[in-house]
Amino acid sequence: MRHRRSLGRDLLGLAVAAVIGFPVYWMVLTAFRPASEILSLPPHFWPGRPTLANFARALNTETFWANVRSSVVIGVGTVLVSLVVGTLAAFALARFRFLGRRAFVVVILVVQMVPLTALIIPVYLLLNDVGMTDSIAGVIITYLVFTLPFTVWMLRGFIAGVPVELEEAAMVDGCSRLGAFRRVVLPLLAPGIVATSVFALVQAWNEYVLVYVLLSTPTKQTVSIWLVSFQTSFGTDYGGLMAGATLTALPVVVFFLVVQRRIASGLAAGAVKG
Repeated sequence: MRHRRSLGRDLLGLAVAAVIGFPVYWMVLTAFRPASEILSLPPHFWPGRPTLANFARALNTETFWANVRSSVVIGVGTVLVSLVVGTLAAFALARFRFLGRRAFVVVILVVQMVPLTALIIPVYLLLNDVGMTDSIAGVIITYLVFTLPFTVWMLRGFIAGVPVELEEAAMVDGCSRLGAFRRVVLPLLAPGIVATSVFALVQAWNEYVLVYVLLSTPTKQTVSIWLVSFQTSFGTDYGGLMAGATLTALPVVVFFLVVQRRIASGLAAGAVKG
């Protein structure tokens, strides 16, 4: 009976994985198909004549590399600033007792519940008043509003899992509070920092609505906006679109595969009560 239950759970897990993974498989499959096979009926689940023409067409579009550069600058900038500011804020929340600490934690949670679409117009008006619309720096600052609360909340749990006695021992040996943080706490936070950076990078890399509203210059826009260029008044270039989507997803997937072990250990380390 136990073996049957285990087999049933395994089959259910495989079925769920197949349902989740099929859209990704179909995207990659379409990217390698010639135009004559993309809309064929009945559909084929393997390309009869694989081709790289769709990828060549996507790579040779006018603004592709400029959009990739913008995505990298926005993604890396958002992650770095979130980690620097969020780590210090999380350390303060985890280690110090001050008036309004619990209220601040509640505010962090509430901010994450605010729908993005409700803030588009106010954010645009604020950035327009300071002359930061159509600016990559303005997009990074805007993204920090949404990535910082999550970063602080996640890293607070990781820091709470580091025994405070380690810092006290370092300070007894002559380290300052900042020195103890840098020499003792920060190295132990590596799994948590990696896990948090992946979530922040995915959010900044894939975001569409804000960057569409804030950036109007084609060369400043990100790859998520670039994908729209495959839909024209003459129809949709599905082969180029799927090739572009595959290229867009590839950097994040590679980064995730490189750091997946640290992500798993980081999530486990952060699952503590702070």
